[in-house]
Amino acid sequence: MVLTAVGFTSILHSLGLMQGTFKPTPSTLQRSHSHSQTKVTSPGSSNLGSNFQSQGTGSLSATANNPAECSAQPYDALDLGEQLFAPFDQAKANVYRYRQQQSVNLGSWFTHEQWMTPSLFTCAAGNQISELDIASGWGSTDGARSVLERHWDTFVDASDFQYLASIGINTVRLPIGYWTLGPAFCQGTPFEPFADVYQNSWSRVIHAINLAFNSGLGVLVDLHGAPGSQNGQPHSGISDGKTGLFGDDWYINKTMAVLTHLTDQLANVTNVVGIQILNEPQNAPSLPDFYSQAISTMRQVSPAAQALPLYIHDGFNLEQYSDFVANRSDFVVQDHHSYFVFTPTDAAEPASQHTKDIQGSMSDSLGAASDRQRRNLVVDEFSCALTEQSLADESDPDTARRTFCTGQMEIYQNETAGWAFWAYNKEDCLDDPGWCFKAAVGTSLPSSFFTYGKGPLADPSRLPALADMVADMNAPTHEDMAATRYPSATNGYSAANTGTPEVGLFPVSRRSRHRSRRSQKVSNRPTTAPGRRDTAEQLPSDPSQRAISKGYSDGFLTAKIFALYGMSKLGFTGQYIADSISHLGPAIITPGTEHYYGQWFMEGLTDGEALITASVNNSPTS
Repeated sequence: MVLTAVGFTSILHSLGLMQGTFKPTPSTLQRSHSHSQTKVTSPGSSNLGSNFQSQGTGSLSATANNPAECSAQPYDALDLGEQLFAPFDQAKANVYRYRQQQSVNLGSWFTHEQWMTPSLFTCAAGNQISELDIASGWGSTDGARSVLERHWDTFVDASDFQYLASIGINTVRLPIGYWTLGPAFCQGTPFEPFADVYQNSWSRVIHAINLAFNSGLGVLVDLHGAPGSQNGQPHSGISDGKTGLFGDDWYINKTMAVLTHLTDQLANVTNVVGIQILNEPQNAPSLPDFYSQAISTMRQVSPAAQALPLYIHDGFNLEQYSDFVANRSDFVVQDHHSYFVFTPTDAAEPASQHTKDIQGSMSDSLGAASDRQRRNLVVDEFSCALTEQSLADESDPDTARRTFCTGQMEIYQNETAGWAFWAYNKEDCLDDPGWCFKAAVGTSLPSSFFTYGKGPLADPSRLPALADMVADMNAPTHEDMAATRYPSATNGYSAANTGTPEVGLFPVSRRSRHRSRRSQKVSNRPTTAPGRRDTAEQLPSDPSQRAISKGYSDGFLTAKIFALYGMSKLGFTGQYIADSISHLGPAIITPGTEHYYGQWFMEGLTDGEALITASVNNSPTS
């Protein structure tokens, strides 16, 4: 945390815009760590990955008091072979990218913070607080590479992704640094002398994304450390406190090259939900222009890149970047971080008052921003951390923390398209439910996070093609919907051959569509149990009625499609509706009738989700 930011965050707090800002550093960890919680065991997972090996003094040839003499035990890194992504599936990618996100941060896996993984810093060089200090320490580049490769291979593994999926987490945020892309991207930066440390890092990132895919989890790849540093913080990779990115053309161009490479590599990966351009940047005057340049550069990489969700952190200015996103039409998402331990005011405020603030002014601010920007808003860093002072006057500190933490989660779930807990794992995790997700589950947080309260209907990897499934789904026809809700709307009804097999953004296979069409009959009978859907030829010829009919049907079926994948719900609703209208084209949604489509899409979505909820509630408990 930059200490000079305290005054700024205090102003934000007084305005009700913000509670706290940055993640902790060693100087603030003590006051944000609670010792009042009971040690717990997280079901199905170990303390630090099933293979994690802490870098203790037994791995050193000397103590950290003599870092020049330190060396690490050699490590025979896992041979991952050639890492390839599965073939791209656009329909499944739509679910990953547009669904409501329940997420965790895989912090200190590929970019390090001393307070989270202190064992990696016992023989670091310099100030011993940043990634660069690790890379330049441990006696040699071979020693540093051994330490980091062992960490990459053991800190998080396949069992962790399986555990997360089993409790309803559907997305992970993966912080990386520019150095993680490999030696070529270290050239011309402070990492250049230590570039060989990262010769095997990018293959580990690909492996991580594939492990997530195997468990049905989406991945947001977050550029946590940019060339030159976007904020001068140790978590950006450096320990000199300098923010060198903005105003330096060389570093800007270097960052554009990094973002271009990430886009080229990841735009066609099914479970990559997006790329975050920067993490917690200093809100420099040039930041909006930087974001505009980065988005334009990334969109030009390929046709697939034009639709890839791009995430921007708001520099802790919610309203400014809400306007930035609202003024764009493409899939750009604002990320806002929320902490309650880093200002004097927050440190002193009781936990119960923090909870009231969350449910009051913060909820209002997030809701207003979300409405303004098509719901393209997430809170991708929050925690259960409170200071000891905040808990001191609470009669039941554990209950106060649980109410505070679940209160956050519920507001972020209701008012935005998702949340991500910081962080999934850390050393001494089970002693720290404020900052470690595995310790918080079942204590400060619920035991599961499924949107509908139950797990997936089937393993997503074993489901048939979405194009076939969508064709066989049923929703009310226009006549059924109109007769039930507005009987007069059926007067003068006539069908039009619109020739559209799509359900919003989802295609329908031609084979299944023809089979479905033959089995359908036009009926004027209203229905209370949706059993059919409008085919292409059955949509009304009147533009307004056609938009209403198509919107309702698409919304209803979209609810069913998303439920098939991890019992998900649509999260980025406004963006999805806008993109669906664009995809369907003016032949289906006549210009001037878009609002009918959007309004009735939401009606259909609500009814579809209600039907699924009722079905889940009535199903036997497994």
